[in-house]
Amino acid sequence: MHRRTALSVSAVALLAAAPLLAACGSDAHPGAAAVVGGQRIEVSSLQAQVQDVRAAQHASPQSAQLIKETGDLSRRKLHGMIFDRVVAKVAADNGVGASRGEIQKARADFARQSGGEQQMKALLLQQQGVAPDEIDDVARRAVLMNKIAAKLGATDTPEGQKKLTEAFGRASKALRIDVNPRFGTWDDEKIQLATYTAPWVRQISKAPGQSL
Repeated sequence: MHRRTALSVSAVALLAAAPLLAACGSDAHPGAAAVVGGQRIEVSSLQAQVQDVRAAQHASPQSAQLIKETGDLSRRKLHGMIFDRVVAKVAADNGVGASRGEIQKARADFARQSGGEQQMKALLLQQQGVAPDEIDDVARRAVLMNKIAAKLGATDTPEGQKKLTEAFGRASKALRIDVNPRFGTWDDEKIQLATYTAPWVRQISKAPGQSL
């Protein structure tokens, strides 16, 4: 990939890999995991993504290890679902989009760099908790991030990263992201789910891999 693509992929990976922690809380959003720009992200949609990943993990020779390392999978997937909507907002604000051909080319590039389609699927499942049928979404995100970086003139430098962070922070605030306390809260500055601790909730110890 060229310089700007590397920037976009690293930025996505950085945001996707951030710790996603939460305390148990009351269900203030019945049926919704989050509301982004007035649009609901249904708990059922989140659960469907989690189930897709779990199914792919169970089919892997490293299933036990993969499952152990993704005890926070629900929060991780919700983070991705919210972040994709922030990406879409920034892309729209800057007049850029991703065509089907561009998405397929990005996917082919990923596969080539990974050593083939199967290796790419295994790597994305292991490193990012991405199920095979979600790979096009990852490619779309990379295409949009690349175009956003180009439009903003964001280079692979601290200054360039700051431009991206500021643009995404503005879009995040504009979307008025409201997360069900069950899953945490959204941090507009860091553009990620953040720890949520309600005053009436006490922290409890969880076994490794157990989610709230």
